[in-house]
Formats: sequence, C-alpha cells, structure tokens
Amino acid sequence: MVQYLGLHETLDLHELITFKSLCLTKAATMGAFVQDEELKTILENDVTVGQQHLQQLQQFLTNREAQA
Repeated sequence: MVQYLGLHETLDLHELITFKSLCLTKAATMGAFVQDEELKTILENDVTVGQQHLQQLQQFLTNREAQA
C-alpha cells in the first residue's frame, strides 16, 4: 500500500531539512576556525551525525511506501 505525505507534513519536512542543512553548514564552517581540539572534535561529530539525520529526513520524501 502506498501512503503519501500530507501537504503540511511535506512542508514540515522541508523546513526541518532546511534547518538541518543550515546547522551542518554552520558547524562545518566554524570547525575550520576553532583552535580548541575538544571543541573541534565535537563539531566534527555534530557534522557526521547531522549528515546521517539529514539523509533520514530526505528518505521520508523519497520513500513513500509503507511497510504494512
């Protein structure tokens, strides 16, 4: 059975994807300026995990088949 997202759900996902992309850009950019190694590690981990979360959010828009 194919299930489609409602319009409001699609718009909410787009907002989350946009916000997460902005967070990833900021973390990656700030990581280049950071001198503290511990903070740099935290930012690098945030970028890695953020990329995984972004891929998961994008799958909601591309995979519309539900497991029933």
